[in-house]
Amino acid sequence: MGKSAVTLKIGILGSGSGSNMVSIVDAIERGKLNAEVKVVLSDVRDAKILERAQQHRIPCQWIDCAPYRTKLDDQAEQRCVQILNAYEVDTVVLAGFMRIIKPGLLQAFPERIINIHPALLPAFPGIQAWKQALDYGAKLAGCTVHFVDQGTDTGPIIIQRSVPILPDDTYETLHARIQVEEHIAYPEALRLLAAGRLRINDRKVEILKESRGAP
Repeated sequence: MGKSAVTLKIGILGSGSGSNMVSIVDAIERGKLNAEVKVVLSDVRDAKILERAQQHRIPCQWIDCAPYRTKLDDQAEQRCVQILNAYEVDTVVLAGFMRIIKPGLLQAFPERIINIHPALLPAFPGIQAWKQALDYGAKLAGCTVHFVDQGTDTGPIIIQRSVPILPDDTYETLHARIQVEEHIAYPEALRLLAAGRLRINDRKVEILKESRGAP
């Protein structure tokens, strides 16, 4: 990686409320992120992320992933790649997308698929990571932005932000504090990518120094 600054052409995949999508769009509108959200796709027909995309006048679409419940595969994967290519997407952003990404999408966008996970990886991969952390008795939780590989939450880490786990925390209060950090971390990771400041070396992500005169 490590290229000069470019305008990212982002395709977002999400299954839920779309709060991370909104944080990315807000960063773009404030001039803090050199990017354009070209299309939003969801595997949930009535997901709020689709409603929020419409509010921002972003093209959006539901993708039927049947018969699978936990992965994006076969015809659904092919359709997803076709739509992303039709909108000339160069970077795929997973924003609460609750399906495992399979090789077809990874091969279509090599080292250009990014995910955010609500834990300090490699601790607590998988679903409802904030619950895992609280139940385990961890003292810190947080979020991780990482490149996606063929594993589950195993790709090279770009950025992590932490929050303390408080004695009176509930699942809901801890998750809410983690989401605050997510909305900071995701636009920042994408800003570094757009600026050509990320370089993957084996499984480590190096953040290059900002060149003089960079936007």
